[in-house]
Amino acid sequence: MLLMKRTERVGAIIKILSENPNRLYSLGYFCDLFQSAKSSISEDIQSAKSILEGIDLGLIETTAGAGGGVKLIPYISDTEAEKTLNQLCEKLRDKNRILGSGFLYTSDLMFDSNITKRAGEIFARRFINLGADYVVTIETKGIPVALMTAHMLNLPLVVIRRESKISEGSTVSINYFSGSAERIQKMSISKRAVTPGSKAIIIDDFMRAGGSVKGVSDMLAEFDIEIVGTGVVIASMEPQKKKISDYFPLIYLGSVDENEKSIEVFPNSLIFYKKNL
Repeated sequence: MLLMKRTERVGAIIKILSENPNRLYSLGYFCDLFQSAKSSISEDIQSAKSILEGIDLGLIETTAGAGGGVKLIPYISDTEAEKTLNQLCEKLRDKNRILGSGFLYTSDLMFDSNITKRAGEIFARRFINLGADYVVTIETKGIPVALMTAHMLNLPLVVIRRESKISEGSTVSINYFSGSAERIQKMSISKRAVTPGSKAIIIDDFMRAGGSVKGVSDMLAEFDIEIVGTGVVIASMEPQKKKISDYFPLIYLGSVDENEKSIEVFPNSLIFYKKNL
């Protein structure tokens, strides 16, 4: 490999760490990659750390010892989080989204990579220190934001299906009551997808009464999996009493007036606080 200038090495380190958040790299990895001494790589990492922290693009953490190394902790500033959620609220207030019965069309937003990336960063900032082993969601609209969250936390994503597939192998299924659909529904998970006794974060796109999330929680309880965090992009204000009590929404959905064509949405103010690390 051609010898690189220090500025080039710093730029490459930032790119590698940014594309692989929460993944630990040894100093030896960068020494071999750039054919440089550990002292030089340590200085490069300090420069990268100062650059990213100075413009709120991430936090580089270094640990000493045989099992140590360097990794980028995903971080989104309050300013960027607020900007993202205000933009999302503005899009949600479009009267053409009203579907009836208090429901809104959100598929375009939940599959917008820019929105889901930012949402994933916010969830990652919230849940990063909980020691989770998996991010879990139920198909289908929750998958993109759950995948982004899993990527930011460097965790595997587990998708619970509404119908079992032969390609999943042996599965466990349960019935649950969906408040949104107002009927009994079914969900299933492959027995190979999770390890009993582990920890999980649940991510979903929308919650009304919390039936789906409660169903996911009950499903994971069959494997003795502890739920350490639950995040939803949009949480309806009604009904006030949910089937779950501990959850973290990005946006609250209030009244939807079909006659006046008005939609009440607002960000969760608890998101905006200084670095949650």
